[in-house]
Amino acid sequence: MIVSGSRSQSLAAALARELEQPLAAVEYDRFPDGELLASVPGFSASGADRAVIVASTVSSDAHLEVLQLQDAVREAGAEEVVTVLPYMGYGRQDEAFEAGQPVSSRAVARAISTGVDRVLTVNPHEKSVCDFFDPVATAVDAAGRLADPLPDDLVDPVFLSPDAGAIDLAETVRDAYGDGTGETDYFEKTRLSGEEVEISPSDTVVEGRDVVVTDDIIATGSTMSEAVAILHERGVDRVFVTCVHPLLTANAFTKLSRAGVEAIYGTDTIEGPASVVSVAPALATALETNY
Repeated sequence: MIVSGSRSQSLAAALARELEQPLAAVEYDRFPDGELLASVPGFSASGADRAVIVASTVSSDAHLEVLQLQDAVREAGAEEVVTVLPYMGYGRQDEAFEAGQPVSSRAVARAISTGVDRVLTVNPHEKSVCDFFDPVATAVDAAGRLADPLPDDLVDPVFLSPDAGAIDLAETVRDAYGDGTGETDYFEKTRLSGEEVEISPSDTVVEGRDVVVTDDIIATGSTMSEAVAILHERGVDRVFVTCVHPLLTANAFTKLSRAGVEAIYGTDTIEGPASVVSVAPALATALETNY
């Protein structure tokens, strides 16, 4: 039985189709005092012995939904609870950056771990966050799905990652697109302060070529749009931006479009206007492989 969080309904339905499993009826309510209630009415009548909760934790409320859904299906008789976090909120805070700060990803992982038998999450910013869960958490790589919406006629393409540490993302998309066809490189990133980062393309020649920029998460789009503008100054032909988790907060979509991005392609780990490809097949494979 597939159980959906309120922010992952489309993905949960797609996963249910992939696995040929029923999709549970879920209700999301809020009491007058503001407290949430996520429930799965009728779940006990389904005869399901395993519940797979699919919920991106894009907000504090979404984290609480996960805890309630885990408890609800367990209370209703599920023998095994698997939680799929397509996007894990707080996942980038994997260490205390200053004295007195929490390791937020560890805190939320510990909370989720209390009601689950297994966790899957898609392309976490730091794979080490999986170590914070108990029981086992698995990182599912769905970056290859980002090659699907790319045009078939890319000209001498360059696949760029946001920094050297994420070059594997660019390589994954490049390999999925054309079996190794195309060059990979990364942006040079300079941290100016605790919150300000300067990003610029490397010295790869991009004049007359198509460039695919691949990232795991795009939030504000500020540094990315600046880098795209520089690519255009260097004579790039077309620029496509791809990301696994299209947060695209505030006016990020507009920033990137104004910078000269041809198209923005994201997955449905976060459902929105850029979510043009689903990670459901990758999740289905991971679930079937492990069970």
